Amino acid sequence: MNDLLSGLIRLALRLIVIAGAVVVFFGVLAAAMLLALMWGARALWAKLTGQPMVPWAMRMDPRSGWSTVYNSTARWSAPRDASHDDAGSRSSLRGTGLRSSPDVTDVQPREVH
Repeated sequence: MNDLLSGLIRLALRLIVIAGAVVVFFGVLAAAMLLALMWGARALWAKLTGQPMVPWAMRMDPRSGWSTVYNSTARWSAPRDASHDDAGSRSSLRGTGLRSSPDVTDVQPREVH
């Protein structure tokens, strides 16, 4: 009886996975067909109106992504100046929401065993 029940559960799970895969496949296929239909209609409209067909293109410069990341991390990797004193570090913490306190009152020191 257990073999029959486990076989039926296995079969049901396989059918559910296959049905999900079919749904995903037809969804991607429908999206691709819709995109192809839009591209064809656009090309036909350009041909009917006599305008040049301008291709769809992603105008992206790969260097812009690199420079964005490089410039955003420059402030973290910049060497600290020796002229910064404790007041300078406290003023830099104000924008982050952290507060600097000379004495901490909520920590109880314990001995390590």
